[in-house]
Amino acid sequence: MVRRIRHQITKSKLRVPLVWLRHRGIAERDVFVASYPRSGSTWLRFLLFEALSNAEAGFDNVNRVIPDVGEHASAPSMLPSQGRIIKTHEAYRSEYKRAIYVVRDPRDVALSEFAYEGALGRVSGDFDCYLTDFLRGTATAYGSWLHHAESWIDSPLAARGNLMVVSYKDLRKDTATYLERIVKFLGVSLDRQRIEEAIRNNDFQRMRAKEDQTPQLGKPTDNQKRFVRKGAVGGWRDQLTPEQLERIEENTAKMLTRLGYEFASLAYATMPNSVSAD
Repeated sequence: MVRRIRHQITKSKLRVPLVWLRHRGIAERDVFVASYPRSGSTWLRFLLFEALSNAEAGFDNVNRVIPDVGEHASAPSMLPSQGRIIKTHEAYRSEYKRAIYVVRDPRDVALSEFAYEGALGRVSGDFDCYLTDFLRGTATAYGSWLHHAESWIDSPLAARGNLMVVSYKDLRKDTATYLERIVKFLGVSLDRQRIEEAIRNNDFQRMRAKEDQTPQLGKPTDNQKRFVRKGAVGGWRDQLTPEQLERIEENTAKMLTRLGYEFASLAYATMPNSVSAD
């Protein structure tokens, strides 16, 4: 009930002042881990927590040390600059001075977010209905995937070299290399062994075991109510219909091209790809 009320508030006119309040107390030295929901930012926070602190990452200590924006007042500094690492799902805001933006294929995001919202009892229709809202930007409080990605990738941070864009696909494919780059972006130097240990301790199976210890959505034995799902790359290939694919690719074609994603629907399969984000 509480979650449902909070969700309704975030999609009402009260959202604007609430978001402003949640962003009080941000310092220029703070660095944000930003992403659209269901794009891998929780996994990245676990990796960063363990790599930077050399302590075992769990939901409780990660949420305390690398918290959501709005819960950052008591977060400790994690960086040489004495800055904190803070998570946000918001589109770019002028308060953000330095950030890592994790971007995931919108075709996978739509499916993952639909399952997540369904587990919380927030979805009343089928995926086709949800997809309409997802593309319009009314499915969540964070707008559309396209607007969100554009707001970050075309932000002043990017022009100033204060934004690192990391694709979830690349992070999954070569986690050690990209985590090492992210750590360097944060101004920290770590040996490769420390980075690889953090990765081993937070693989998919260990993340699920950690959720069993600290359930996020419901009983850990209920696979329909897991926060940690499959984390798949390209899972949309086996789940989306040709019509659904075309709708998503029509809506996001320019950004998919900029990020180097391939097209699958017949209408867009011949479009050239650009350089992937890293």
